[in-house]
Amino acid sequence: MQGTTEMNFIPRAEHPNPQFERKNWANLNGEWEFEIDYGKSGIERKFYERDSLDSKIIVPFCPESELSGVGHKDFMAAVWYRRTFPITKQQLSGRVILHFGAVDYEAVVYVNQKEVGRHCGGYTSFSFDITDFVAEGENVLTVCAIDDVRNPYQPRGKQSEMYYSHECDYTRTTGIWQTVWLEYIPQNYIKNVWFYPDADNCKVTVKADLQGGGTLEVFTAYQGKETGKASVISKGGTVWLELPLSEKHLWECGNGRLYDVTLNFGEDEVKSYFGLRNIRFDGMKFLLNDKPVFQRLVLDQGFYPDGIYTAPTEEALIRDIELSLAAGFNGARLHEKVFEPRFLYHCDRMGYMVWGEYANWGFDHTDADGLSAFLSEWREAITRDFNHPAVVCWSPFNETWDLNGRQQDNRVLESVYRETKALDSTRPCVDTSGNFHVVTDIFDVHTYIQDVEEFKKIFSDFEAGEELKVQCHERQTHKGEPINISEYGGIRWDESGVSDGWGYGDAPKTKEEFLSRLKGLTDVILDSNKIFGFCYTQLYDVEQEVNGLYTYERKPKFESADLHHIFSRKAKIEE
Repeated sequence: MQGTTEMNFIPRAEHPNPQFERKNWANLNGEWEFEIDYGKSGIERKFYERDSLDSKIIVPFCPESELSGVGHKDFMAAVWYRRTFPITKQQLSGRVILHFGAVDYEAVVYVNQKEVGRHCGGYTSFSFDITDFVAEGENVLTVCAIDDVRNPYQPRGKQSEMYYSHECDYTRTTGIWQTVWLEYIPQNYIKNVWFYPDADNCKVTVKADLQGGGTLEVFTAYQGKETGKASVISKGGTVWLELPLSEKHLWECGNGRLYDVTLNFGEDEVKSYFGLRNIRFDGMKFLLNDKPVFQRLVLDQGFYPDGIYTAPTEEALIRDIELSLAAGFNGARLHEKVFEPRFLYHCDRMGYMVWGEYANWGFDHTDADGLSAFLSEWREAITRDFNHPAVVCWSPFNETWDLNGRQQDNRVLESVYRETKALDSTRPCVDTSGNFHVVTDIFDVHTYIQDVEEFKKIFSDFEAGEELKVQCHERQTHKGEPINISEYGGIRWDESGVSDGWGYGDAPKTKEEFLSRLKGLTDVILDSNKIFGFCYTQLYDVEQEVNGLYTYERKPKFESADLHHIFSRKAKIEE
């Protein structure tokens, strides 16, 4: 049954993870007690033993956001949350699992004044088995979140390390920013599941981690019709099974065609899904189900005017995909942020390709000592999002610029690349998008040249056999990898009339000039027989950055038909 909180209002009430959904769960979003701990001394002062905190907040919105009811924009070294939740005698007959979608950055969690666990990493989901900490009746949940975006071992993404937002860094996010929920599960249960679809042979291989012994049964269906079943006996741990599919429905751009999955393990039942598709490269071409598909991506940074990192509603998640499709794109780079599973679910079902990225900015990539902090959360991101068919590439780093005169440690980038490929050999990995490549499956480059003729000459020279001379070519060498222009454009157009809005190059004087420049730049890429995709910067404005095709409030700046005509025409490499 869907649980409820004590409060009448539950924002973001939908299940946060359609990839792994049980019936017996309770959403803990809504009003919590809240307090800012400026001195980061609350643990020492035992805030977890207090009967109350000094203010209120609406979870899952961060305290910097307006939707949280707090709207505090200054740095917060630590913040505290507190609420109660009920547990019944029946729920105590199994296990009680407490889940957090994401907490930025270090979370310390207490139940009934006792610490149940800690998690470092502001972007990935985590959970604790709290069965031994709860009792029948009302229980108290307290969370401390510690955050320091200026720490060189803490990846921050596009969160500003200065008081004000500036250039392409924006309002910070502190503490809880995704759904908090409880699950009530039996003593023997399914811990996790991974799907390995095989479109060529019309089957899926299932890997599952199990707690306890029993028989795991897996059933697949397409639009309500059973397409396969298989089972395996286990004494616990990891099991594998292969499941042939009676019908073949391919995941394609614009049509997700998802298979529903039911997993039964004793009294435990989990609902999931997968998409049947294969991806690979043939020379310079990207192939989806053995057909050349040009990746027409747009940069999506996952920011919202009222919720900052958190979409105000599920409809807002869907709307961003719809806006992108209307403009002629078939996917997005999910930029400098690990997006929530609910967004990825809608990408899956709508056939919308995405690059899975990480919020590496703020992390010192010149020091190998930081790998322990980086790799632990990056591994969690890959493990969590592995099953999403929409994810067609991993990109752990973006633009690893020199830091205080120090160049990147190439061993850091290579180690993360190797670890990524060990965790997932089914997808390509870009070591660092844009610069400076060390070992990569895709040679992607960033260029914000605004002059169409200059842009054209660079790529015509490359087509003629010369070196690809775009941004940072003096420190990275193309070794024959498939090529993607993973950032370009960024043309400034400010609908608000604010003269100091940030963007790339000189702003066009008219919309006609804007569209002419956009078409000129895009045509150069589409007319190349060596480039398999592009990513335009960007889908919508974010705060002071005004190079979006839509405003920050998602209002159109241009006619969608004009944009669609420019971005969607057939690319030469698709022929």
